[in-house]
Amino acid sequence: MPRYGDAAHETVHQAMRKYKKGKLESGRSGKQVKSRKQAIAIGLSEAREKGAKVPSAGRRSSSHSAKPAKKR
Repeated sequence: MPRYGDAAHETVHQAMRKYKKGKLESGRSGKQVKSRKQAIAIGLSEAREKGAKVPSAGRRSSSHSAKPAKKR
């Protein structure tokens, strides 16, 4: 079962095409996007605004980042 819908896939695809041409800009600052991951995040964000099937943009659970320190 796919995590993302077809509409979300197409929106991310369009964002990647803009990124590769050097025409993708970030939202507020309007700076040119230089990271592939940032381009994907922008595409997913636009898909969410359109109402496409995309998982929420939540944080990872705290169990991943709060690992106990090793004792020696």
